[in-house]
Amino acid sequence: MNHDAYDDDYLRGILASVKTIAMVGASEHWNRPSSFAMKYLQSKGYRVIPVNPVAKAPEILGEKVYKSVEEIPFAVDMVDVFRRSEEAPAIVDAAIKKGAKVVWMQIGVRDDEAAAKAEAAGLKVVMNRCPKIEYGRLHGELGWGGANSGIISSKRRKAG
Repeated sequence: MNHDAYDDDYLRGILASVKTIAMVGASEHWNRPSSFAMKYLQSKGYRVIPVNPVAKAPEILGEKVYKSVEEIPFAVDMVDVFRRSEEAPAIVDAAIKKGAKVVWMQIGVRDDEAAAKAEAAGLKVVMNRCPKIEYGRLHGELGWGGANSGIISSKRRKAG
């Protein structure tokens, strides 16, 4: 697999086959990138399970927070890595043990050895990409860039 350039059909196939995503590094803070990605993916019908060992809130966006992938008491299709590249090998090991079908490493996250290990175990791998951005791009949505967030606008606010 060439992890420098993914075929659109490969990404589309992953996004079509996945239903439950464990998001490692999901933030309880609404203004963090993982929160935007989680909310967006939920709006597209995915069940996104937040994994964060230091979260103080018991839930993020309506889903129970787990301290680790291993702690989730049901199957997940994909493990989304919102952590530093150095943490990818341990997360890949957890994804393999959990029986996930996909490991998706977010923008800026890459570990070729961890990817090779996941692929050897039969998992599909995506690195240095965001499923939120790829979903929006592949479905022709403007919202993937934040333009439809309701927060960013080119219009001036009306006085008063």
